[in-house]
Amino acid sequence: MKKAFFTTLLLALGLQTAMACTNLIVGKKASTDGSVMCTYNCDGFGFAGSLFYTPSGRHEGDELIAIHGWGPAKEGQYVKQVEYTYNVVGFMNEKQVTIVETTFDGRLELVNREGLLDYFSLMRLALQRSSTAREAIRCMAELMDEYGYNSSGETLTVCDPNEAWIMEIVGKGPSKNGTVWVALRVPDDCICAHANLSRIRQFPMEKKGSYKSLSSKSFKHLNRPEVECIYAADVVGLAKEKGYFSGKDEDFSFRDAYCPIDFENVRYADARVWSFFRHHYSHEEMDKYLPYLNGDFSEYDHLPLWIKPDAPLSMRDLQRDMRDHFEGTALDMTADMTTGPWGMPIRPLPMHFKDSDSLDYFRERPIATQQSGFTMCCQMRSWLPDDVGGVTWFNCDDANMVAYVPLYCCITQVPDPFRPENNQRNEFSEQSAFWMNNWVANMVYPRYSMMISDLRTAQNELEDYYFADQDSVLTVIKEMTPADRQSYLNQKSIAYANRMMTRWDKLAKYLIVKYNDQVVKRVDKNGDFQRWGYETPGYDQQFIDAIRKSTGERYRLKEVIERRER
Repeated sequence: MKKAFFTTLLLALGLQTAMACTNLIVGKKASTDGSVMCTYNCDGFGFAGSLFYTPSGRHEGDELIAIHGWGPAKEGQYVKQVEYTYNVVGFMNEKQVTIVETTFDGRLELVNREGLLDYFSLMRLALQRSSTAREAIRCMAELMDEYGYNSSGETLTVCDPNEAWIMEIVGKGPSKNGTVWVALRVPDDCICAHANLSRIRQFPMEKKGSYKSLSSKSFKHLNRPEVECIYAADVVGLAKEKGYFSGKDEDFSFRDAYCPIDFENVRYADARVWSFFRHHYSHEEMDKYLPYLNGDFSEYDHLPLWIKPDAPLSMRDLQRDMRDHFEGTALDMTADMTTGPWGMPIRPLPMHFKDSDSLDYFRERPIATQQSGFTMCCQMRSWLPDDVGGVTWFNCDDANMVAYVPLYCCITQVPDPFRPENNQRNEFSEQSAFWMNNWVANMVYPRYSMMISDLRTAQNELEDYYFADQDSVLTVIKEMTPADRQSYLNQKSIAYANRMMTRWDKLAKYLIVKYNDQVVKRVDKNGDFQRWGYETPGYDQQFIDAIRKSTGERYRLKEVIERRER
């Protein structure tokens, strides 16, 4: 008799709202230490982020795994289990294989609501079953063919300690199993990114006698190191059948066929990619794409899929990139009065809004955003044992407002602050990383320019400590057995998370005292509050100037005095 092993494949209740995420990707020769790196801001209002965990295990041949994603709401949804599944912490498994995503929707008429697997279920299953990025790509393709896929267009980052890949997926239409997809290996010396817009355009087609590019019919050659492109055999054929494309196969563009561009998806999505590239490449060259971001596609109608950065990136660089609000660019979110009285780079307005004359407006959409459920920066190191080589720098909520906490891919205990049961979306808890981070962030947002320096002090203090401690960790584990290493790294990860929670509790209480009643208490050179004394902060200058334009002479002190004298 078959055994049914039930597992939930939702990271947190409401993850189906997470439709606006960001991934940054770094090849091993583009990083300062030879790491493959990638990131994930999982963005969506209404869900509390947490860290999902699946233990490794051996399974009997007749076992099934029940799927509880957000697809068809019916019982009896099973996938065949495999003989061995890997330990998975978040989105990285014990072999350092990492899969993260962003959604681009694309041709919504191609969504198959009857398919069994949503993109998140697909990612989780592949992580449990794959020891390399290439295996993960094949695993996902075969699962979609067998069980069907019910999400819309999706871009996946698929990495291991040696390679980074970008894979894009679109369904085939109602009641049709399988998908059309293409996966490209990111060059080792390049960086790449995606953010809710299809990024793959032309790609090399399979040629007889060459193994640079393979269709899914040739999976047996997948592990050849020269293979740099893999794609569904019917990826062009479906586009022709549906009328999305009618040219020569070699001219086919996945993005143009399955995710046509317009101003909105370029500005809200590719602008994030552009800003990341601009951090690490010529500003002058990247600013040539500003007309494209402004909806003029006459000269440029796409960004480069990847670029070779001016200098290698560190993990610290990548974490700073995840906190971006277009600062210092033409799209800078702190450069006009929409920041409010105190320079807030957060926009509480919807993406679209109207003025009193019913004129339409939009707001910018940066990499860092208040609605993130969780954020992570993943590091995969080929020269170290897998258990310590794979590190997920993780926290819940807005990347700009949290400290990244290092968690090792071998751990078998999720630190309490990141456990799903401690991060309920409708219940505040001091044991919840999500709610402790939100407590601080939502104090800082409205008075950003006043308060952000105090948050940065705590953030840097923690991250400085974590980075400094990594060398000692590598030294300590050298003489340990694998079992002892796992126990030690479990305890390290738990201690790191607890240290963050203690510091954030201290920060929250410090902020409410220092900034009580809209004034700022004075502190001495040691950082202690003075017994008496406070400052009354003024508005940012650009906001003062906006007040003058909006109110005219109403608040001008000179005019009030002159009226009284008359």
